[in-house]
Amino acid sequence: MSGIDLNAAQNIADALWQAQQNGTPVAPVRTAIAELGGDVLEAAYAVQRLNTGRKLAMGRRLVGRKIGLTSKAVQAQLGVDQPDFGMLFDDMSIADGEEIAMSRTQQAKVEAEIALVLAHDLPHERHTIADLIGATAYALPAIEIVGSRIANWDIRLTDTVADNASSGLFVLGNRPVKLDAFDAINCGMVMERRGDQVSVGVGAACLGNPLYAAVWLANTMTRVGASLKAGDIVLTGALGPMVGVNAGDVFTAHIEGLGSVSASFAHHPESAS
Repeated sequence: MSGIDLNAAQNIADALWQAQQNGTPVAPVRTAIAELGGDVLEAAYAVQRLNTGRKLAMGRRLVGRKIGLTSKAVQAQLGVDQPDFGMLFDDMSIADGEEIAMSRTQQAKVEAEIALVLAHDLPHERHTIADLIGATAYALPAIEIVGSRIANWDIRLTDTVADNASSGLFVLGNRPVKLDAFDAINCGMVMERRGDQVSVGVGAACLGNPLYAAVWLANTMTRVGASLKAGDIVLTGALGPMVGVNAGDVFTAHIEGLGSVSASFAHHPESAS
């Protein structure tokens, strides 16, 4: 983190933390990050790490990572040529069909993804697809509930990176499927809101191959000194467009060969009934 003003980085992390706690989004932080010094992307991840450390110190358990910006269209929109990553903690996990209080989300949107659960560590600097397949215990259908602590989703790359890759919550399906039992590239995805189709996609929408996205993550995490471990969950990236959430919505994502998973949002903002 050569050249990065860590005191100023802490101030940005504190602002994002307070936005999470009080439910009031803040203005974009990209200008403040650009003023931290050093590489701007490294500075954004420095802010993310500060809040990761805060959560770990509070007793939250790191259970995996999410990959963001896996759509070429979204990358073009944000002017980047690579994905980003964020941390998944134990209290972000929602059971399939469990009712979700709207107060647990901020400016929520949902997207359907393929989740991988690892059986073995991925410690190398450069992994192959074979390494990734060999290390994966099984796949699950997933719905990621993304959220932003940045007002009106007015984000660029460094905003979302600092904000834990716009992470919120995630829902995993219940039926594990081995990688050789479905086609991760060509599997179709349909997501419905109470029976109405709202998002359609395919495995290849995730960097051309969700397993390639996971290899990118494994290499990146080793490079930053936090390699993926056995038991980690990897959300590999969206298979189709994300969709905004309103109270009372119920979303079901169907992924060919993987089955279905549902996210159900409570009608009342404070608590699920």
